[in-house]
Amino acid sequence: MAFTGKYILESQENYEHFLEAIGLLSAKTDHKVVTEVVQDGDHFTWTQSIPNWTWSNEFTIGQECELQTMTGAKFTANVTMEGGKIKIQFPQYLFTAEIVEDKLEINCTTPGLVFKRVNTRT
Repeated sequence: MAFTGKYILESQENYEHFLEAIGLLSAKTDHKVVTEVVQDGDHFTWTQSIPNWTWSNEFTIGQECELQTMTGAKFTANVTMEGGKIKIQFPQYLFTAEIVEDKLEINCTTPGLVFKRVNTRT
């Protein structure tokens, strides 16, 4: 499947501004985030980790799913895919992810700010 793989952070833009915008500036880290995606058809397991912290969600495209934020707060959202781009509306931002030239590009958009991460497949 297109998304399946393990990725390591290559570059990011607006990281600190994004954390500040969602009230998580204290979570700032210099560790490179590792993202692991397992895709089985429309079902995904999406895990991000750094030393001493792991955040994971499971979801199915086209269904309303129970997810959790980086702080562990649970919420419900409809997960969609448009043009190969996954879209999930988190409580404080819109999450999108797509594969571009074998790299995982993630954008988190809040009003007036886009936090962008480019991740290289390992």
